[in-house]
Amino acid sequence: MQLDDYYSASGDRINISRPQASNFAKVIAGDFNSIHNTDAKRFCVPGDLLFSLALQHYGLSQQMQIKFSGMVGDAVTLEFSTSDAAMIDIRDMAGKPYLQLERKGERTLDDKRISALTLCYVQFSGLTFPHILVPLMQKQQVILNPKRPFVIYESMHIDLNRLDFETPKLEPDGSTLKIEGKRGQARLHFKVLDRGTEIGSGTKTMLLSGLQPYTRELADRLVDNYLANKTAYQAAAAK
Repeated sequence: MQLDDYYSASGDRINISRPQASNFAKVIAGDFNSIHNTDAKRFCVPGDLLFSLALQHYGLSQQMQIKFSGMVGDAVTLEFSTSDAAMIDIRDMAGKPYLQLERKGERTLDDKRISALTLCYVQFSGLTFPHILVPLMQKQQVILNPKRPFVIYESMHIDLNRLDFETPKLEPDGSTLKIEGKRGQARLHFKVLDRGTEIGSGTKTMLLSGLQPYTRELADRLVDNYLANKTAYQAAAAK
């Protein structure tokens, strides 16, 4: 997977424009969350793009965890400083942290393997909504506000038994949704396979806000808005 079209770099400093972030979300991840639209008031860069850039810059380790501490907007310049440390804070030019990378175990800088794992992870993430989150919310009898749906990453973790894989694939391995008032924390577990053999596992944790009591009408409106966003983008791209 080539990332060059989705960011601009000057040395270790990286900027991501709204069009770059939005195109990555839609073209690569198949993610049509409205928070990644170029005209979104609460716009933020997809966590999957930041994860991809971290792997490209620092390599893939057997155990990796990324924790997000802030929403990255299009005006934010991030510094991906060269480091061999086990824990790395990625900050803006004012020193504000946005994500923390923790890594353990063996590491590979093999571009082909990193690209293959990153792509299958990002494409798996694109299935989160509505395929996984909507049934979870229905089970808990809550739903996002269709007018202002808000879902962002809290963290992601991956644990690999080995790094000599060839054709990695991610499969869902259960999910949970914990509700606290109008907020929720979704934990989505997955297995990592290579040619049919399980070689690892992982979890992505997402935060939901603005939850309200579930009704079928609101759920349908939420999904319809998401699909309309997808259809509009695909129609514009086809011109």
